[in-house]
Amino acid sequence: MRDLDKFRGCMIGGAAGDALGYAIEFIHEKQIFSRYGRDGITQYALRGGVAQFSDDTQMTLFTAVGLLNEKARAQAEGREADYAQGIRQAYQDWYITQAGTYPVSSKKNSWLLDVPELFSRRAPGLTCISAIEHGADGSIESPINSSKGCGGVMRVAPIGLFFAGSDVSFEQSDMLGAKAAAITHGHELGYIPAAALVHIIRAICESSEKKLADAVAEAVAAVSELFSGVKHIGYFTDMINLAAELAKSDCKTIDAIHQLGEGWVAEEALAISVYSALKYEDDFDMALRTSVNHNGDSDSTGSITGNILGAYVGCEAIPLKYKDELELIGLITEVTDDLFGVGDWESRYVDAK
Repeated sequence: MRDLDKFRGCMIGGAAGDALGYAIEFIHEKQIFSRYGRDGITQYALRGGVAQFSDDTQMTLFTAVGLLNEKARAQAEGREADYAQGIRQAYQDWYITQAGTYPVSSKKNSWLLDVPELFSRRAPGLTCISAIEHGADGSIESPINSSKGCGGVMRVAPIGLFFAGSDVSFEQSDMLGAKAAAITHGHELGYIPAAALVHIIRAICESSEKKLADAVAEAVAAVSELFSGVKHIGYFTDMINLAAELAKSDCKTIDAIHQLGEGWVAEEALAISVYSALKYEDDFDMALRTSVNHNGDSDSTGSITGNILGAYVGCEAIPLKYKDELELIGLITEVTDDLFGVGDWESRYVDAK
């Protein structure tokens, strides 16, 4: 059964991990521990009195709104929804927030362009910027590049939420995750991890009894079948299985993360996040801290870990320190409630042009 608290946990948890890691994204771990102490960063580094998130949460919000725009339009027009196209259009709107200025007078697809705070460059991935600037027309069948950066996986959690409890098959929702990532990232390892993350999020949001380790194992099995015969599928599944095994071991956390990589590429980002979430599945604070205090892409590994564990434990279980002062938490909650279907959500989307 779907649970609004899990939905909010996923989206707010992701933004929290993003905001925690954003302050140290480009800092070597020796500098991190020197600056923040032996435990590394453990609380937000506020900017202007708020915990700012990065492009990861920006794009996650646009993914959500792309799904909702397309659902509303398809219902109004009496046609089958093309969710990949809805997401593509939403990413083009996100690009406006990075290349343009507020307010926008031109045609737009998303009401998020009415939010001035989103018009802020937060270290956006160059692959995402370039791919969207040139049409956002990448696909699994016609790759736009050979990138396997983590910019595809870090933004797709809303897809798992959106289809939780629906009649749509896991195969279809997993594949949409891959398609959404392939809009900007053409390498197999750029979009397969996105499919796996969507599966994990959906699985734990559909059942309060689902164990996190089981959801991860099911995701590995599902993408292995969905992408059977694909060149790099074995490498990907080995990476996620290693993350799960390390989480059960006595290996020191920083050493375990070093075995998994730095998170700049998608399979490493998901592996570090799976490790952190499984290692501390009953301790959201420790999971987030573990996921960001390393050499690599701290905001993305924090964001994905927050998505996974936030969905697993629910928003109420997220410590207040991660909700207090979090940038645009009201907006994040609003979009999340729309994904869940609270109230008259359609009125915000059906008029999108």
